[in-house]
Amino acid sequence: MSIETELQARSESKCELCGASDNLGVYEVPPTYDGSADQCVLICGTCSGQIDNPDTVDANHWRCLNDSMWSQVPAVQVVAWRMLTRLRGEGWPQDLLDMMYLEDETRAWAEAGSSDDEEKVIHRDSNGAVLEAGDTVTLIKDLDVKGSSITAKRGTAVRNIRLVQDNAEQIEGRVDGQLIVILTKFVKK
Repeated sequence: MSIETELQARSESKCELCGASDNLGVYEVPPTYDGSADQCVLICGTCSGQIDNPDTVDANHWRCLNDSMWSQVPAVQVVAWRMLTRLRGEGWPQDLLDMMYLEDETRAWAEAGSSDDEEKVIHRDSNGAVLEAGDTVTLIKDLDVKGSSITAKRGTAVRNIRLVQDNAEQIEGRVDGQLIVILTKFVKK
């Protein structure tokens, strides 16, 4: 049985990422390939084009990962994790990544082929302590929140922060129920 036939049977002739049923093709999940269907996914032309060419990515198309990330197929999980990681700056993909569980071997595979090899951005508070997603920080200064009448008061605890992935000087957190961007120089761990 050919790999494509095997994948057609596994996926019920649908894209394993978005569920489309036309223009399907085999996608070999890098970085290594041993010639088995276990290291491939059946995807549509739209998904394939956006995976191969990051400049054409339509973030709304990838909302389908909300369903496909729960696939029992490791290759599908790897591609879903990589796309969510690539799109995490949109906000909603980070929520899905926080929920997603990968076995250690699958996570290693996903990270090995991830195009996220650039330097990791390190977020530090006003005292130089390294901040991580989920930390609780305290404001060290009254901050006026742009676009609203809220003033975030000094001493306010901001729980479960999110890191702005491409900017080491910014974090996100909720103050009075509103998600705001906070400069790291105005918080302490």
